[in-house]
Amino acid sequence: MDAERSFMNEQERFQDRNSPGTHMATAVCVYLFYFLNGCCNSDLVENPPDLNSVNKLLLTGWYDERNRTFPQVTTSSYGTLEDTRGSPVLETNSTAKDWTATRRLPHALIIGVKKGGTRALLEFLRLHPDIRALGSEPHFFDRHYARGLDWYRSMMPKALDGQIVMEKTPRYFVTEETPARIYAMSRDIKLIVVVRDPITRAISDYTQIISKTPDVPSFETLTFNKNGSSASTAAAGTTSGQIDALWSPLWIGLYAKHLERWLAYFPLSQIHFVHGERLISDPAGELGRVQDFLGLQRIVTDKHFYFNKTKGFPCLKKPEGSSKPHCLGKTKGRIHPRIDPTVIQKLREFYQPHNLRFYQMAGQDFGWQ
Repeated sequence: MDAERSFMNEQERFQDRNSPGTHMATAVCVYLFYFLNGCCNSDLVENPPDLNSVNKLLLTGWYDERNRTFPQVTTSSYGTLEDTRGSPVLETNSTAKDWTATRRLPHALIIGVKKGGTRALLEFLRLHPDIRALGSEPHFFDRHYARGLDWYRSMMPKALDGQIVMEKTPRYFVTEETPARIYAMSRDIKLIVVVRDPITRAISDYTQIISKTPDVPSFETLTFNKNGSSASTAAAGTTSGQIDALWSPLWIGLYAKHLERWLAYFPLSQIHFVHGERLISDPAGELGRVQDFLGLQRIVTDKHFYFNKTKGFPCLKKPEGSSKPHCLGKTKGRIHPRIDPTVIQKLREFYQPHNLRFYQMAGQDFGWQ
């Protein structure tokens, strides 16, 4: 009797465990267990998510009503997010890209030269999605080195893994201390130098000077003023006497002298020379070579440029963050003053041996007369 009663009680407990209500409660508990366990162990807590694994709804914000599915999100070869239909995915500052973007020290520097076309080069390179460039000139290695690398890093734009961080300060190329300081930061950094005919560069430099201080002496006077000319003949604009190689507009053009310091720290393979004249006549070609040097896909091409006849310079058809064409500011492309042809000839004779030595050091003939 007792055995029969015990059997009946066990059967009732078995039936209770297998009732529909019990199954439902069990399923809910199991679901909650795995849900909570998944949240607690989520990669979002410990590590930033990979772009391809982020919840599709967060990235796209839209739903395919026809198929009742979210589109598959992938990363394009350009580093941008796309769905399987090839449509770009809207990105904002709160998307996965910002979860992994950090401020890093530069991988590449545009170190010179002043009035060579460095601003144009930087603006052109910023079209590339794998380049993050600082817009202003930080002058860290020539003026603010005492502030330290942490300050310098804080100046850089945020970048993702695989993106190249860069800045440009043309004064670096001619400042004596900068090669050693940059080498101390990174032995593998890539250096870019935009060079142009040193005579044209000097006149452009002088044109900028007189735009800010109109009362300075003439170009001819300053070219010969301090070496071998009297004050009276200099004031009259004489072309006699020796070239003043210490006058900054002329001194900057002694490219071989400045390059010698850089080659004491960096191999020529880490220095790329941009032909300043060709940057104007063939910007896509020069940009292609720079992208090759940086190890990037050639994304900035001739479709991005048009030639502005008024300014005499190439302009961007659609710069970053804009749907309108854009040319550099009014400080670029100034009209140069007319210089005495005799002075031009003497400067050609002065620069010729320096240019030839620079061609040999750089391994490239720039064809300056």
